[in-house]
Amino acid sequence: MLVFAFFVFLCKALRLTIAPLKEYIKVMKLEGVVGDIIFRNKETGYTILEIKQGMVSSVATGKFPIVGTGEEVVLEGEYQVNPKYGRQFAATSIKISEPTTRDTIIKYLSSGLITGVGVVTATNIVNVFGEKTLKVIEEEPMKLKQVKGVSERKAVEIFQCYQDIKKMQNAVMFLQKYDISINLAVKIYEVYKDKTKLMLQKNPYKLVEDVDGVGFKTADKIASKMGVKEDSPFRIKAGIVYCLNEYAEKQGSTVIAKNKLCESALGTLELPVSYEGEVLGEITNLEIEGTLKSTLLDDEDAVAITKLYNMEKYIASKLKLLSNTSSNLKLNYAKDIDEFERANNLALHENQRRAIESACKEGVSVITGGPGTGKTTIIKAILHILEAHGQKIMLMAPTGRAAKRMEEQTGKEAATIHRALEVNFNSGRLGFNRNENNPLETDVVIVDEVSMIDVYVLSSLLRALTPRTKLILVGDKDQLMSVGAGNVLGDIIASEQVNTLTLTQIYRQAETSMIILNAHAINNGEMPDLSKKSSDFFYSSSFVPSEVASEIVDMVAERIPKFRSDIPSEKIQVIAPMKAGDAGTNNLNVLLREKLNPKDPSKAEMEFHKVIYRVGDKVMQTANNYEQQWIKIENGRVVEGMGVFNGDIGYIDQINVQSGEVYVCFEDGRRAGYSIVEMEDLVHAYAITIHKSQGSEFDAVIIPILGGNPMLFSKNLLYTAVTRAKKMVVLIGKKTNIYHMIKNEYMVRRNTNLKKFLCSNDYMLS
Repeated sequence: MLVFAFFVFLCKALRLTIAPLKEYIKVMKLEGVVGDIIFRNKETGYTILEIKQGMVSSVATGKFPIVGTGEEVVLEGEYQVNPKYGRQFAATSIKISEPTTRDTIIKYLSSGLITGVGVVTATNIVNVFGEKTLKVIEEEPMKLKQVKGVSERKAVEIFQCYQDIKKMQNAVMFLQKYDISINLAVKIYEVYKDKTKLMLQKNPYKLVEDVDGVGFKTADKIASKMGVKEDSPFRIKAGIVYCLNEYAEKQGSTVIAKNKLCESALGTLELPVSYEGEVLGEITNLEIEGTLKSTLLDDEDAVAITKLYNMEKYIASKLKLLSNTSSNLKLNYAKDIDEFERANNLALHENQRRAIESACKEGVSVITGGPGTGKTTIIKAILHILEAHGQKIMLMAPTGRAAKRMEEQTGKEAATIHRALEVNFNSGRLGFNRNENNPLETDVVIVDEVSMIDVYVLSSLLRALTPRTKLILVGDKDQLMSVGAGNVLGDIIASEQVNTLTLTQIYRQAETSMIILNAHAINNGEMPDLSKKSSDFFYSSSFVPSEVASEIVDMVAERIPKFRSDIPSEKIQVIAPMKAGDAGTNNLNVLLREKLNPKDPSKAEMEFHKVIYRVGDKVMQTANNYEQQWIKIENGRVVEGMGVFNGDIGYIDQINVQSGEVYVCFEDGRRAGYSIVEMEDLVHAYAITIHKSQGSEFDAVIIPILGGNPMLFSKNLLYTAVTRAKKMVVLIGKKTNIYHMIKNEYMVRRNTNLKKFLCSNDYMLS
């Protein structure tokens, strides 16, 4: 305040006006009475309020607990300028007080929050009890029977509604004391309801396992403010579980050595080595409680999160069961394969014939191979043969893009695994309607892009298969591993316990594709052909990151569409190893968006976290949201569904600036609406990381290779990037960087139990 006062004095002394300064000072508090609820999204809590301060009104936005007209509020946040609706107060916290005057109490009771109370009934109640009305409702609700039109039943309803609203508001305000945002506070309340305060006071670390989006660090800050000691058993246990979850999510490992876990937990908890005994003691307690499972890793004592341990154990047992219960082992499919060759006018390689016959016979089969080795042809043959034998077949893939591609290649309907299993989100927990008690009604399941599948997805799929269902897993073992925990495809192949067919022969039609030939060269540790004599594989030598970025923009916007009329700009995907830097996805997205979808008065815009989103922008979903509603037009009718998934790409086709909603139309026709809160899961997708491209296929791919961390710039990553392209690949960068990347065999080792379980006879279904 002294600094500001001095500045005002200085301005006056110099005869300067301070009026313009007000536009740049962020007002941190807004106090007033709720005059109107302009908009409220019941699902997310996002609300637009009119706040009255005497004769002056302001508009406030944010995710709020239920509020009613007439309530007095104190909001904290900052003023922002909406391009269409002007100045609005973006609130980050709220304090709610009961209305205190007759008029505001009437407005509050008749606001719609209290079931069955309109203006007339509210006025009658206030005429009897005056400014003591709310106290009467809370403490002596049966007195309401004195009011004309209020029965005993109505009095109870009014009391219950009022209590429910106050409980939510009080819980949210209690949580805000610990620097919890409104968004998170509402989410926590939805889980614990009126037990919110009790649960947090008992053990704030329960938030980590109970509330989606709350990590250890958030819970630890809350616990610290609540006075939880740094060596509390609750805190140490939470830190251990956090480390295990991080290990699974970031490294993909499902098991960790105890000494490594102890070291990691001490670092996370910021405790000295002298606390090693306490940490090891709590690891033992977590095993006794059933949260962790004791196991071995390279003959060392190790632990796994019990749910992941049980998933891998179940996968191994179910795969063995399916392998031993096939009903087709004695059939001869040679004539069927001959007939397929005649019908499709092709001659299969002997290796492909063996793969087809084996997959048709065995209960479980794995078909793996690189691009151009005929995996799609084999799937088509299996479909043709087994359908001719009266078998019902379901096609699946882990992502919407992969399922769509499978559908296009086979001409048969394909679904994501989540959709096929009928995903649900009951009680805030992810689950599936299809399981042991409600299995899939099919004889055969064929799953593509298996390298992307984690232990959770595979175990869920297996639970939905009857013992006599045939399972065929198709994928490329040399692709990047799944984002989620486990090394499913690698472990199944390495165990040698499941019928596996490895395709190495490049199919005849693929021999002219330099994309395929160079992909195999890269996978074999050899330099691709960069001679520029190809029609589908190009190399551009460039050393300066900013120049690489400019060249990429030019290629996407001008050069490639002119060179190949069948590849428009929207069919070109830039995929980069990193987010940072001039040639990283963050900067490339800015440059490409301004070139391909520039600012236009006719296109609505909205700012979120300092990023401008515009109608026409290409965007990607970055997290699975199983509750996201969507609509789609199929065969002339409207189909409704739920679920948008990590990696889904689409375009913004509408922005409602007033309500803060953004509508995205995804490539498969699904159209979903996003509130301000849900925008957290959207990013621009003119350029995406190679990891995010996994399972997708694009007409043309541009890949900047400028070098970086050896742990990231590996052969495996480059191979995955190149195999994303159907018609064209462009590498931009240094040849030496490409060479070093190809020679870098580094792959993060994933420590898992699945191979061990598959190789053992000790593990039964559980």
